[in-house]
Amino acid sequence: MVTQKLDRRMFVGLVAAGAVTVTGLGGFLALEGRVGSRLTGRSFIDLFETTGGKFVGYRRNHAKALAVSGRFESNGAGAEISSASVFTKGVYPVAGRFSVGGQNPHQPDNGSGQALALEFSLPGGEQWRTAMAAAPVFMAPTPEMFFGLLSARLSGDKDRVAAFMRDNPPAAAAQKLIEAGPKAASFAEASYSSLNTFIFVTKNGARTPVRWRVVPDGKPAGNPAKNGPNWMFETLARRVRSGELRYRLLLQLGVPGQDPTHDPTLPWPPDRRQIDVGTLVLGHAIPLEQEHIRDTNFDPTVLPKGIELSDDPILAARAAIYAESYRRRARETPAPVEQFGQDM
Repeated sequence: MVTQKLDRRMFVGLVAAGAVTVTGLGGFLALEGRVGSRLTGRSFIDLFETTGGKFVGYRRNHAKALAVSGRFESNGAGAEISSASVFTKGVYPVAGRFSVGGQNPHQPDNGSGQALALEFSLPGGEQWRTAMAAAPVFMAPTPEMFFGLLSARLSGDKDRVAAFMRDNPPAAAAQKLIEAGPKAASFAEASYSSLNTFIFVTKNGARTPVRWRVVPDGKPAGNPAKNGPNWMFETLARRVRSGELRYRLLLQLGVPGQDPTHDPTLPWPPDRRQIDVGTLVLGHAIPLEQEHIRDTNFDPTVLPKGIELSDDPILAARAAIYAESYRRRARETPAPVEQFGQDM
């Protein structure tokens, strides 16, 4: 896979000037990306570092990960609702990373918190980046509530978390949905959700609210053996080295005026129409790809023509937080490439 890599020193110099627009980085990155009415991306990253520690060269959240690469085999069905080139029938290169939440890249695996970030490389230099989680909904409807929830959880004070949930019913309701959702035994068996709503646009200007899921395509591999602190990632590493993981990309179509686009804690009715738009095939990433993936900002607001942002305020918050995390680690010595199971 051919990739482009930005020199870290050049990036730091540009950021020092205040802001920068860089192809391949996810658009406009600012030192003080505004999040909601009073917060910034810096507010969130400061919280992560203060409570979870600072690990030089790593992402400030979802630090523990395994890089993968592969392809998306588009069947052309998505062209019905979007002019994005990724939905034209064909094969498109993909790079990404499986990860778990947390600031510590050396934390032991506990069997939860799976996430999948992807970068689709499209004709004309376009990209589609998406950061998904193995959860049915997002944990809060606004940046302010999201920050309050993180502050309570990262404090380690159970009484504080309980009080926050009592005082913030939308977050409490989302947590119940997350806890009630299916739990996968491994990365390979999990389904990954976009969490947020996006607007798909056709060549004729027709607009459709969409959420998507990446679901396993194949027989379950069975429960992995929980041996050692990295058992979940070691199991994943064996799978991607011995073969390819296959998933289906499913688009869930919302009904304008009926299904919420602004609140990612509210699920859409399960009977909403879904379109299977193709197969995602992921395997082992070679060292050059691993470095590119390590240095990529998987900002979910990096979209090709034909996909647009909705009115969900969490999207802007995620972009600012990701940008601040990137800015900090870009000034540091790069972390080792993300890989496990080298002796297997």
